[in-house]
Amino acid sequence: MQALNQLASQGRERVDSQLLKLLETHQGPEPQLQEALAYSLLNGGKRLRPLLVYATGRALGASWEACDAPAMAVELIHAYSLVHDDLPAMDDDDLRRGRPTCHKAFDEATAILVGDALQTLAFQVLATSDQPAALASIQTLAQASGAQGMVGGQMLDLQAEGQQLTLKQLERLHSHKTGALIRAAVRLGGLAGQADTAVLACLDAYADALGLAFQVQDDLLDVTGDTAKLGKNTGADVLHQKATYPGLLGLEAAEQKARDLVDLAKSSLASLPGDWTSLLQLADWCIQRDH
Repeated sequence: MQALNQLASQGRERVDSQLLKLLETHQGPEPQLQEALAYSLLNGGKRLRPLLVYATGRALGASWEACDAPAMAVELIHAYSLVHDDLPAMDDDDLRRGRPTCHKAFDEATAILVGDALQTLAFQVLATSDQPAALASIQTLAQASGAQGMVGGQMLDLQAEGQQLTLKQLERLHSHKTGALIRAAVRLGGLAGQADTAVLACLDAYADALGLAFQVQDDLLDVTGDTAKLGKNTGADVLHQKATYPGLLGLEAAEQKARDLVDLAKSSLASLPGDWTSLLQLADWCIQRDH
């Protein structure tokens, strides 16, 4: 995991520094909103989506600088989605990354506005970048974030509470709610690296499998994980009567499902020239993580 650890360390440090500068240079007129934005965005986390941008772009020969804007943009969208997902009308969570969620630390109205501000800032970052693929990147992130992607998946998730889903329905839900933004992150890295259509197709296949594997592991951790390590309350899926992979398949079969998806993700890169070690190791880490 040496290649991944090196990229992860450099990538996290880089995107965190860039995000801090971004908030400092885009301050609004109201201090509480600014404080809540920093609270929600600069609170650590795995930074998986920016790392996928950097790992993909760098494998294709893109500079770190070329990957900065899409890495920030996808993390801004992810942060906004967490703030809104935690709201009482959605998943109603009071703990995120070991700290009170935004609406608990501030209030619900502020949390809604924080999500709105983070979302619009993501597209401002891409629109003002000087990269050749800026327009394609905006289109990619917009589609992944909206009704055709993450937001549509969240709606499916809300409607599924208390329902018995088939495996196909569950995969459709999570390919939108979780998978769409992961797929966008990989594609954004591909665009930064000026990948052609054939390479982008392979990257999409990798990201599709990776996104589902990540969600299967999340479902498993909600059953078997430790709240202190996860930084959020376990057992939430059962509490909200959500359909999950362990609930549908059982623990052992869900673990095997995650391994099969990782194998599929890795095989999607086999035909590509170049060094894809970081993405291969990211796939393995996805189901080995304990938080």
